Amino acid sequence: MIMTNSSQVSYFTLAAYSDIGLFKYFIFMIVMLLYILIVCANLLLIVIICMNRSLHEPMYIFLCSLFVNELYGSTGLFPMLLVQILSDIHIISAPFCYVQIFCLYTYVNVQFYSLAVMSYDRYLAICYPLQYNTRMTSNKVAVLIALSWFFPLLAIVVMISLNTSLQLCGHIINRLYCDNYSIVKLACYDNTVNNVYGLIYTFTVLFGLTVLILYTYIRILRVCFSGSKQTRQKAVSTCTPHLASLLNFSCGCFLEIVQSRLNMSNAPVILRIFLSLYFLICQPLYNPLLYGLNLTKIHIICKNILFGEM
Repeated sequence: MIMTNSSQVSYFTLAAYSDIGLFKYFIFMIVMLLYILIVCANLLLIVIICMNRSLHEPMYIFLCSLFVNELYGSTGLFPMLLVQILSDIHIISAPFCYVQIFCLYTYVNVQFYSLAVMSYDRYLAICYPLQYNTRMTSNKVAVLIALSWFFPLLAIVVMISLNTSLQLCGHIINRLYCDNYSIVKLACYDNTVNNVYGLIYTFTVLFGLTVLILYTYIRILRVCFSGSKQTRQKAVSTCTPHLASLLNFSCGCFLEIVQSRLNMSNAPVILRIFLSLYFLICQPLYNPLLYGLNLTKIHIICKNILFGEM
């Protein structure tokens, strides 16, 4: 029910589903298959890293945290998405909408923090190989992982708190799922505080983490060009998957910004669905395949488990 004084909205309508029509069963099967693949692939690598002592190294522990985050983000999206695809009434309660925003935005932020931490780890391993074990201790690994989860959770809690205090003059969201920008656009009055907070957080965090990532890879490239062939091979084998993951994630975030900021009502339905789901599907599916195929230790263990090779 929507209050007549527009002070409170108890549900939202996800209008993007209205154009799906007979495509819904096909889309449901595709999304269900992708969700199963994401869960199986990430869960497999989490179990492999946890159960094999040879993988209890900082790089693989950071990867494990990354895979846990991808399971978390996928679970925040797919179950409700599958229900909405088959449903004839595409509404979502306000509390559940805010929970979904919390899950998806923390997933995105933890992902970026984790990629920044992983770039710092590769920087120490390649630029300071003799001091790596003393610089990247188990305590430091635990602190970095804790911070990469704590700061995004705290930031998104503040963002959700600001959103729930807004007076909304509508309930229609032209997306497949709830997102922060769509809620803010429904505000009845000036939402400057929300916009300023979003801009400050985005600039400080994204700019700071981007500078850290660029700095680490500039230093890594300098070592590669001036180092031995063995050093270059080590850098390529360990940094290529991380760079590919970072580029894929950045591309997905860019497509998400395009989708949320521009009027896509005249675009084909399939294109809008692709833009909405790219970074929420491709990153959790791409990373396990990327690291599973490119990192030798994980690749060998996966082959042994899946094909029984010794």
